Amino acid sequence: MKAVSLFSGGLDSQLAVCLIKDQGIEVIGLNFMTPFFGGTPYLYKAARHLGIQLEVLDISNDEYMEVLKNPRYGYGKNMNPCIDCHAFMINQAGKYMENIDASFIITGEVLGQRPMSQNKSSLNAVEKLSGYRGYVLRPLSARLLPPTIAEEKGWVDRSRLLDINGRSRTRQMELAAKYGLTDYPSPAGGCLLTNEGFARRLQRLLALRPTAGADDMHILRYGRHFYLQENNLLVIGRHQEENKALADLARPTDYLLRVKTHPGPLAVLRPLGNGPEDEVIKTAAALVARYSDAKQEPQAIVKVWQPQQTEKELIVTPTSPDATPNMV
Repeated sequence: MKAVSLFSGGLDSQLAVCLIKDQGIEVIGLNFMTPFFGGTPYLYKAARHLGIQLEVLDISNDEYMEVLKNPRYGYGKNMNPCIDCHAFMINQAGKYMENIDASFIITGEVLGQRPMSQNKSSLNAVEKLSGYRGYVLRPLSARLLPPTIAEEKGWVDRSRLLDINGRSRTRQMELAAKYGLTDYPSPAGGCLLTNEGFARRLQRLLALRPTAGADDMHILRYGRHFYLQENNLLVIGRHQEENKALADLARPTDYLLRVKTHPGPLAVLRPLGNGPEDEVIKTAAALVARYSDAKQEPQAIVKVWQPQQTEKELIVTPTSPDATPNMV
């Protein structure tokens, strides 16, 4: 008997796995990756500690983008389409379950823990929308919910499942001690779509480019963001890790900028329409200098290049704080 677990690596998903493994059922962890969540380093460590197989699937496809842009059940506080997103993931997990000849799906959801997506009405809507009604077992709150197929068929002993409700973490912490789980992330949401600042960036991008796909959205995770003449996105790194990420994300049509003579950030200028005019590139160079150690200098030399192209140099006056445009 096998079950597929929607596995984030957080405490609740780890506990759900433990409860089902206790009943002699093999569990395969399934993690979904998009520009907004998934694939975090602790995920792999958690799976190793639990001794389960882990599969990470990138679902950043057109079907998921449609869920993001036009959710049937709308958004949460920011751009998080939680009900539609959970239903989509369960649908994908259901297809995976069938492919590996598993029998049901488990999640670490706790009834009442999140007001929008984890009340009874929302959990029911998720199952209905997913196309796998009855196949989703939530071990931490199962005894407060209708019996699933796994319970009705006797694959799982319902009496050994739990009835956790609400936002208190007391019982989860007690269970963690019982199972020897000591290394897990905080329960604060790991989805960038719930973050107000990230949501604002995504809304601006989609307003300018409604057809934007996942490849257009990775860059929203990094740096300071400015729009120059509306259709040119300038992203300036804030530290070395972001500089490296921006360099890796740069496209052949992007422009990279860096001050030549002083320490400072790497920046990517990405045209969202036609290529930027020379004046836009010069404005971008001055902004990059403003965030470098040359910011107090009367002039700075900024290198500008496109990936695998010859670089050129611009002499600019670093933008003053008063003249710096608003960040997105």
